[in-house]
Amino acid sequence: MDWLSSLVEQRIQEAMAKGEFDNLPGKGKPLELEDLSFVPEDLRVSFKLLKNAGVVPEEMALAKEMVTLQELLDLCKDEKERNSLTRKLNEKRLRYRMMMEARGWSQSSAFTQYETQIIEKIERTDENDRNN
Repeated sequence: MDWLSSLVEQRIQEAMAKGEFDNLPGKGKPLELEDLSFVPEDLRVSFKLLKNAGVVPEEMALAKEMVTLQELLDLCKDEKERNSLTRKLNEKRLRYRMMMEARGWSQSSAFTQYETQIIEKIERTDENDRNN
């Protein structure tokens, strides 16, 4: 063990002896691990940092908007409103594709592989939010 690891371990042991870890939130409860399997491995840390900061990547916000518009379109009975929703959805889809191409994600094998899973995850999250 190098000197830095020894120092860290010593400080942890001292804090434990003083009881500094006794009243931490979630003590005695299992950790809630997030399923990030739908996110390419090289992007997981970035996504986690953004999520913890309360920031949603623009492409994710756009994808959620597309899901919402599609749901509204599925329920819409008025032809004029359907046309308006269809136009908005097509604009969002085009913007999303252009954004992905500009970022080079459309050529990324990871993006191609996980795009469907990401959309499904968003749809499941939206459905869970509506049910709660």
